[in-house]
Amino acid sequence: MSGGARVQVLDPGAELPLVEGEGSARVLVGPATGATMRSFHRISLAAGARTVVQRHPMEAVYYVIAGEARAVDPDDGSSQPLVEGSFVHVDAGTAYRFEAGAAGTELVGGPCPPDPALYAALEGGV
Repeated sequence: MSGGARVQVLDPGAELPLVEGEGSARVLVGPATGATMRSFHRISLAAGARTVVQRHPMEAVYYVIAGEARAVDPDDGSSQPLVEGSFVHVDAGTAYRFEAGAAGTELVGGPCPPDPALYAALEGGV
């Protein structure tokens, strides 16, 4: 690779304050790793846990790697079931949250490009 291009192997980074209940939301790829066009987070939710309501000025995509959950639109109260292997696409400007099923869930994804508001709470606004 030339011209300053690089390949990085990354460990889970900072925890984002996105989970209500037992679980975590970790930055895997984002501004702190030098990514300007992609964010990628791992969200782990125990049974009964959920994410806070999110709304980004850009679209977001998630993949369910394990468990079951619901994707909830808090603006209209609708929800859709998610199972292992489900993809979720959220239009720009749409509010959403994830609610874990009885066995919990694991998701990966995030807004694209990264939403600076997500990282503002981290030390230095990473």
